[in-house]
Amino acid sequence: MVAIVSTCAYLGLEARSVEVQVQLAPGLPAFNVVGLADKAVAESRERVRAAIAAMGLALPPKRITVNLSPADLPKEGSHYDLPIALALLAAMGIIDSETLAGYVAVGELSLDARIASSPGVLLAALHAVAEDRGLICPATQGSEAAWAGALEIVAAADLLALLNHLKGLQLIAAPLPGEAETPGTGPDLRQVKGQETAKRALEIAAAGGHNLLMVGPPGAGKSLMASCLPGILPPLTPAEALEVSMVASVAGVMQGGRLTRTRPYRAPHHSASMAALVGGGLRVKPGEVSLSHLGVLFLDELPEFQRAVLDSLRQPLETGTVSVARANAHVTFPARVQLVAAMNPCRCGHLGDAALACSRAPRCAADYQAKVSGPLLDRIDLHIDVQAVSAADLILPSPAEGSAEVAARVAAARAVQSHRYSAAGIRTNAEAEGPVLDAAATPDEAGRKLLAQAAEAMRLSARGYTRVLRVARTIADLATADQVGRIHVAEALSYRRQPPRS
Repeated sequence: MVAIVSTCAYLGLEARSVEVQVQLAPGLPAFNVVGLADKAVAESRERVRAAIAAMGLALPPKRITVNLSPADLPKEGSHYDLPIALALLAAMGIIDSETLAGYVAVGELSLDARIASSPGVLLAALHAVAEDRGLICPATQGSEAAWAGALEIVAAADLLALLNHLKGLQLIAAPLPGEAETPGTGPDLRQVKGQETAKRALEIAAAGGHNLLMVGPPGAGKSLMASCLPGILPPLTPAEALEVSMVASVAGVMQGGRLTRTRPYRAPHHSASMAALVGGGLRVKPGEVSLSHLGVLFLDELPEFQRAVLDSLRQPLETGTVSVARANAHVTFPARVQLVAAMNPCRCGHLGDAALACSRAPRCAADYQAKVSGPLLDRIDLHIDVQAVSAADLILPSPAEGSAEVAARVAAARAVQSHRYSAAGIRTNAEAEGPVLDAAATPDEAGRKLLAQAAEAMRLSARGYTRVLRVARTIADLATADQVGRIHVAEALSYRRQPPRS
């Protein structure tokens, strides 16, 4: 007899159907798992054996073969424990196979038969909806699975309670969706004194979803302004919140089944590896650029990152996705991220200050800034020089305008963009390109002349030219202007600079 239970394998944010087939055959007692399983899946036989023993049952003295079909699809993770155990119990005649046919099962088993959490339950729930099946999952993740919509969810705390429910001896209540997290209160722009140009650039970046680079001496407030950015961004829409939560689910960082409406903000240390930043590893997982999808990725001390690591961001910043290629898998994660970077002008950080600058200036500045490649700088829309804050600025009272006032203007500009690009499926000006951008951002006659002259004088690349148009369109949106004018193009050009040459 062969018992079959459905589960799924995760490839990026895609869940693929997997059949767990268990056969009990005469022969010497053995327990084998086949079907291109990794170490965690191969070890499931010991967890399953112990969990069944904890319920007072013993495995039959037969040859047990577990096949994970399709056999050419890599199987990774501990979420195969529960479907293997259920298929084995069905093969032993303890539970009816027909009862299990309508479910997709995922979950890790503890040695005492408890069902433990495993990454990717939200993806499994969406897969179960698409397959028109129910979902069997850990009790701690039932509220996470409930966000997938209308499906039957059996969220059991342990294997015995699950068996009793499936046999009709005990009823497990259907879980409710986890509460959405309330937006946190981060730093406010009122804490930033002076730096009016930088705050204006921050508002433009937030309104259009543009990448931003701040260059200035240490202690000028670059990190503080970057941490203020989530506070002026509009909250995630329900569809965006589900996208972000799917990434968090497959990464195993979703807590309590709670969806968040706050945009992600990630600030990895400059010692981060390429796999940590863009994703990968032995078991391919999303990196920081995907965990900050639809949010902010802040890279402080930009030149201190390894150059190869920084250059790995070039493709995600352009396409909004990151593809991790391995010999046994090709995985794609979303990475529509807003990059905010900060750096000192040179190693000592005090270029331009004769009293503090080192003796190697300005040569040290050229060497230091050359650590960041030109193609990466070309993908950053806004470049601003942040000046040191004087004592006269620090003793002034806090600014009258804070994050709430700026956030209102950003939300209004984002609403205009959402309406403008609704037919194209584009969220912000930073994503517009081709005919869509031409229709939205073509300047008036004076603006076209200025842009043509500047493109020649500044030697703008085709990408740089396009990004100036996008920024100009955002500036016009903030000014509630229907057409991009010369003044909008002029301000957009003021935030553009040629990348330093090695």
